[in-house]
Amino acid sequence: MSEGEMAALKEEVEEKKKMIATMRNKPWRMKRRLIMLKECQQFVEKFEGALGKGKGRRLYAFKVMMAKKWIKFKRDFENFKTACIPWERKIKEVESHFGSSVASYFIFLRWMYGLNLILFGFVFGLVVIPEVLMGLPYGTIPRKTVPRAEQARAMDFSVLFEFGGYCKYSVLFYGFYNDKRTIGLLQFRLPLSYLLVGIGIFGYSLMVVIRTMARNANEGGDGGEDGAFTFSWKMFTSWDYLIGNPETADNKYASITTSFKESIVDLKEQQKDENIHLRRFLRLLANLLILCTLAGSGYLIYFVVKRSQEFAEKDEEDLTWMEKNEVEFVMSLLGLACPPLFETIAELEDYHPRIALKWQLGRIFALFLGNLYTFLFALFDEVQAKLEREKDIKNATLWAYNEYYNNYTLHHNLTTDIPPPDIDPADVIRGPCWETGVGIEFVKLTVSDIQVSYLTILVGDFLRAVTVRFLNYCWCWDLEAGFPSYAEFDISGNVLGLIFNQGMICGKEKMYDVVIETIDRDLPDFMGTIFSYASNPGLIMPAVLLMVLAIYYLNAVSKAYQQANLDLKKKMQMARDEERNRRNNKASTNQVMKDLEDLLPNKDLIPPPEPEKPEEPPKDQAKGAKSPKVSGKAGSAANGKGVNVQKDVSLAAANPNGAVTSPPRARGANADRGPSPGPGRERSKKPRN
Repeated sequence: MSEGEMAALKEEVEEKKKMIATMRNKPWRMKRRLIMLKECQQFVEKFEGALGKGKGRRLYAFKVMMAKKWIKFKRDFENFKTACIPWERKIKEVESHFGSSVASYFIFLRWMYGLNLILFGFVFGLVVIPEVLMGLPYGTIPRKTVPRAEQARAMDFSVLFEFGGYCKYSVLFYGFYNDKRTIGLLQFRLPLSYLLVGIGIFGYSLMVVIRTMARNANEGGDGGEDGAFTFSWKMFTSWDYLIGNPETADNKYASITTSFKESIVDLKEQQKDENIHLRRFLRLLANLLILCTLAGSGYLIYFVVKRSQEFAEKDEEDLTWMEKNEVEFVMSLLGLACPPLFETIAELEDYHPRIALKWQLGRIFALFLGNLYTFLFALFDEVQAKLEREKDIKNATLWAYNEYYNNYTLHHNLTTDIPPPDIDPADVIRGPCWETGVGIEFVKLTVSDIQVSYLTILVGDFLRAVTVRFLNYCWCWDLEAGFPSYAEFDISGNVLGLIFNQGMICGKEKMYDVVIETIDRDLPDFMGTIFSYASNPGLIMPAVLLMVLAIYYLNAVSKAYQQANLDLKKKMQMARDEERNRRNNKASTNQVMKDLEDLLPNKDLIPPPEPEKPEEPPKDQAKGAKSPKVSGKAGSAANGKGVNVQKDVSLAAANPNGAVTSPPRARGANADRGPSPGPGRERSKKPRN
């Protein structure tokens, strides 16, 4: 094959490759695209390996083959990663039928599921496993042993369901872990590990959240809303022409339909007319009602927690199931009933759906956070009571030990090598562990919330949907359009329910005491001095103030950039509108001129316009004049520099002191009275009276 043929073949191969790369942008039917794609791929596979020369032909063919294999491997690996994402196909199906807002809840749920797996790995690997392998086993000390009085019912389901019995004295709760600085042969620092794991969990969670927010902000553009030609863009650019699966096509069709419905709702909300004074009054009334609801919710939680403290002093067998679980039941019921109540009250405000959703999220978040802190404040009294009881039991235990050693000394005449009392750990009187008690309350609260959620789904959603579906044909009114209709998916309530259940309790009275102990005992003295200076309030307060100012400055800069982007988009839109109007006006003006020309009679007899002739310079111009002159070329002067003029003119008046080179003219009747009349300056020549 000659060099010319090789060059032509190489050029044709490159064209085929370009055709393959740009096949998606061709305005062809799918059948023609597939045929052309197959032909181009066959041509490239057949002739691409023949482009090498001499001995390098095989090496070139090998490189081409490896490049294709690498591209295919990357594509298959991306498909594999997509297939490994949990619930991806189901979430796409939900998004196609119910919209992106509903799918966002399941995406958030999947994200929290993965985050909790990582956090569980931290806690399980660095706290639970070291305690199980290197700590004291079950039954060796009292706090790791079920009391003798509770062993008979320690494995009952009713006890385990409330996290008592063996669950209470297991690795699930704080009281099981050792409070020594080091444990095992490896001298593992369990308290320090617990603290660092807590800090690491908080830092990792914060980093993941910030990174996700930044990625979403980058993918979302500049944050400006561009509502121009919304329906045109959705109509002509929504479909994916590479879809080959019928199920995927149905999902895409449903997704486009839902997107149109959402856009129509947004457009209707923008076109509403309202009475501004009535609207302000209703919004003020709605906020007052919601504040009253939040206050009543907090008081109800405080009341039932105080009642639970009274029930705790009674015998457990005398209490009913409702009295034992009153706190969890009330909090779950409030979390279930208040969000729909907020949504009903929000109908008075008549906000745009997007703004209404933000208000609803804020109110539900305030409800959950207020309930949680009210619950904690109400538990403080119970914790103080348990601490006092623990202190009394500790003092009584120390007094009993002293009496034992004194009596042993008197009876055996020994002051050293006194054996400890032979008491089984299950028989030792122990005080209540308040950390374990608080942990059990939170776990019971989480479990009861999950139970109420499942019960709500079963009764409020499933049975309701079955009733509407099968009784709609024989009912007096349309159950789907009227009451009760199908239940809508509460995005805000479900999302904040996940956030509410995402939490962690720390155990020590002051957790940073672990760090202080480690610094004082294990690090050099100068390190302790440095940390003591760093913990000085005189340094911490300016640092916090500086961070607040930095956050405020960055927030202000971000808002300024966002506003600048919006202004720039508006200017670009105005420029496009002006250009479009100019073209439209020009086209309409040209059309009007053509119409006027068509109305003129004998249009063909109109002579063409005569070209303008440049004026000649006067012949009697003084030769010795010093005034600048112009050449015969338009736009140039005597000094050689260009002047932007349209005709040959003198830029200065004639010099009155110049030499006279022509005789004076006679002042007779035939003398010129001035310049001849130009075009448009003709006078009607009538005889004067």
